[in-house]
Amino acid sequence: MKTAATLMVQGTTSDAGKSLLVTALCRWLQRRGVRVAPFKPQNMALNSAVTADGGEIGRAQAVQAAACRLAPHSDMNPVLLKPNTDIGAQVIVQGRAVTNLDAAAYQDYKGVARGAVLASYQRLASAYEALVVEGAGSPAEINLRAQDIANMGFAEAVDCPVLLIADIDRGGVFAHLVGTLALLSPSERARVRGFVINRFRGDIALLQGGLDWLAATTGKPVVGVLPYLHGLTLEAEDAIARGQAAKPAGALRVVVPVTPRISNHTDLDALRLHPQLDLHLVGPGAAIPPADLILLAGSKSVAADLDWLRAQGWEAAIARHLRYGGRLLGLCGGYQMLGRLIHDPLGLEGTAGSRPGLGLLDLETRLDAAKQLTRQQGRLAPALAAGAVPVAGYEIHAGISSGPALARPALLLERGPDGAVSADGQIAGTYLHGLFDHPAANAALLAWAGLAAPAPLDIAALREASIERLADLVDAHLDTRLLARWFRLPSAGHLMVMPNPLC
Repeated sequence: MKTAATLMVQGTTSDAGKSLLVTALCRWLQRRGVRVAPFKPQNMALNSAVTADGGEIGRAQAVQAAACRLAPHSDMNPVLLKPNTDIGAQVIVQGRAVTNLDAAAYQDYKGVARGAVLASYQRLASAYEALVVEGAGSPAEINLRAQDIANMGFAEAVDCPVLLIADIDRGGVFAHLVGTLALLSPSERARVRGFVINRFRGDIALLQGGLDWLAATTGKPVVGVLPYLHGLTLEAEDAIARGQAAKPAGALRVVVPVTPRISNHTDLDALRLHPQLDLHLVGPGAAIPPADLILLAGSKSVAADLDWLRAQGWEAAIARHLRYGGRLLGLCGGYQMLGRLIHDPLGLEGTAGSRPGLGLLDLETRLDAAKQLTRQQGRLAPALAAGAVPVAGYEIHAGISSGPALARPALLLERGPDGAVSADGQIAGTYLHGLFDHPAANAALLAWAGLAAPAPLDIAALREASIERLADLVDAHLDTRLLARWFRLPSAGHLMVMPNPLC
């Protein structure tokens, strides 16, 4: 029934470069006039995005949709697992949270999940000319092979070819590739059409002998070698990006506790990249440095993360920070922590009942099974900025806050007022993710936090430039003749073949 030409990118390990390669291929095809969409059967991540149809998918698939110049849709990532404990996760199917399961119970649930995956895939395959599919983790996870829907189980079900990518910067790249092939079944090995080596630095001539050996040993081509890329601005699927360039003296100091269930930490990307900010991410056991702004990010398990903050000494540190005139901002789950009480009558985060928040804003939050999933725009409220400063973002939260503090909102959105600002202006909270992504809102909020003459930062423009850069790399470093064959492109018209000295 499918009509779209489909290619699946699988990796020898997590973080081998699957998301990056899918993004690159999506824009490469889109540039050639191909109607292309991304697809990831199953994802596990706490970074998510709200879709145009009011669902929730992995952040990487939203970026890949942007590479295709499409609005993200829940069919692009039909199964999303959001861990809420070390052994359990919330299960989101076609954009909607349906249940919470531990790892063993999810194996039994995979039959249901598989049906959703194949239904979403078929809808996209009927609507687009090409689909670029991203696998999850590694296809050689022996303990997860039964009823697999994330890697080869999916590829076999829809009969699509696979491109295998490995990270040479980790070391052992040839062992990763050959070892992965060895652990596949004969039909799965035949499905692998070629290899991509990622994150190479150095003289390519020194690698050529290994490439020749790999092709001769496996009978499969090396489709290309991608260089180690610096300076990309693409939202991480799950891992927190900690590196940042050296910042000048006088930079605004922003400190963020990295809680165990921190979620949607892509909110921090615009802060990490800002040339006038010195961002500190503070993990367990680390000293809490002085700050101009403390930011409490989103959380998948607000109660557990609040307990962690207290155990790590953050409650006292925040009180001291406020006494010295510092600013405090809570985003989503962090906003809920700022209130007096968090009520969990259904036991969504453990034992049913209520627990005290930090008591810094006069509000209470009641957790609810139904998630709020909306894309919003509006402006900053007068308590945070003078004039009509535009803001845009999205909401993903399972809770409703109420109380006197809401009379002084942080934002004025299309749906109405949102969040709260303390009477003295030191503390603010909001449910809106992506708060710093709009250049004008970014500058106004940093001015509120104490930065003199903040420069605007347009993270959307940086992201777009990164996507274009990735598409350029496809032409420069991959065998576009092979890609054209797999995506059923004509040799002329759609495709402009570039010479590739590696293949």
